Amino acid sequence: MASAQRRGRSNRSRCAVIAAFHVSLRQPGAGILALPRRLHPGCRRVRVKSAAPDRKGLPMTATPNPSAAELIDAIAAAAVAQAAPAERALTEAFVREVYRHVAPDDLAAARVDDLAGAALSHWQFGRSRPPAESGRARVRVLSPTLAEHGWTSRHTVVEIVNDDMPFLVDSASMEVHRQGLNLHLIVHPVLAVARDAAGQVTRIAARKDAPELPRESWMHIQVDRMMDAAARQRLAAGIARVLADVRAATADWPAMREKLLAAAAELGACAAAVPPQERDENRAFLDWLAHDNLVLLGYREHRLATHDGADVLHLVTGSGLGVLRESGEEKASGSFAARPPQARAAARAASPMVVMTKANARATVHRPGYVDYFGIKRYDAQGNVIGEHRFLGLLTSTAYSARVGEIPLL
Repeated sequence: MASAQRRGRSNRSRCAVIAAFHVSLRQPGAGILALPRRLHPGCRRVRVKSAAPDRKGLPMTATPNPSAAELIDAIAAAAVAQAAPAERALTEAFVREVYRHVAPDDLAAARVDDLAGAALSHWQFGRSRPPAESGRARVRVLSPTLAEHGWTSRHTVVEIVNDDMPFLVDSASMEVHRQGLNLHLIVHPVLAVARDAAGQVTRIAARKDAPELPRESWMHIQVDRMMDAAARQRLAAGIARVLADVRAATADWPAMREKLLAAAAELGACAAAVPPQERDENRAFLDWLAHDNLVLLGYREHRLATHDGADVLHLVTGSGLGVLRESGEEKASGSFAARPPQARAAARAASPMVVMTKANARATVHRPGYVDYFGIKRYDAQGNVIGEHRFLGLLTSTAYSARVGEIPLL
């Protein structure tokens, strides 16, 4: 995932943090905790040291430094001591899974009580997911203090509980950056979780130990300290919106791919007055896109009609998928109506059969680039243009690295 970098002092200060992450975009839930792989030239990697003079149960003079297992034992003990008796087994299992893959140095950078408090806070927030909240992420943003929360952090904390799926970490991080904040830490365990009919956790385990259970993503993200409650609410709302886009795009991906393959087949069989070679090249291009060269984000079908003497594209009700799912308010394509008359008139021309361009909006899923737009004309039995298949997505790294001679149509 790439983002625009500012130059100069502000850029160096942005980079000189324990921040960001590197996560495989193909594997749901990949990456528990990682530090930046690349820094901007002139920036340096630093490790934040604990400001606390000591840590409960872990003397600063310990030699050698406590191992990860010893630190997690101490954190789990501190958390269990604060849990209700009936919750202690689940609490301990959760805490151990949360910190199991975190490096000892990162654990040592905070007080044991604060690490236990952070895990308990996340656990209490996510242990209940009522059926009414099914199908959406739980998101909370807080700036913890000892007085209010019983634990503290120098940063604002984002807690997320969600079903596991691709693109969660990078999409949430994009929204953090979009709101002008720096990332300082991400802890992202993906857990095997069983819940009862009321949404209460009844079992929690490592994925390998319970492959039959549903997977849940529990993200703990630390960003710049935010004292303004309204700003925290905006961040929570923004992340929730982005994660809803992720859910829509990933849930509808199979259906969108089928639509793309069907559109390719339509072009191959259409009676449009275009040379056979052009028709075959366009069909081959769409097939190429459908085979791991386009991250599909949204789809809609439009019908070409005439209103008051002007061509308009009407949405085909019920066709929206992914980030283009319908809200019930859309009637006609606003982008088509905004085109000059000459461009709208070209919509009825048999060729080009496929139009590809960059949209004027950035993606909220996967990476923050401008969205790739594909308009594929629909034809009737006589070869007349009657509408459009519209796809939004992002070309993959495989597509960008392919040789021009391997890409149909180019």
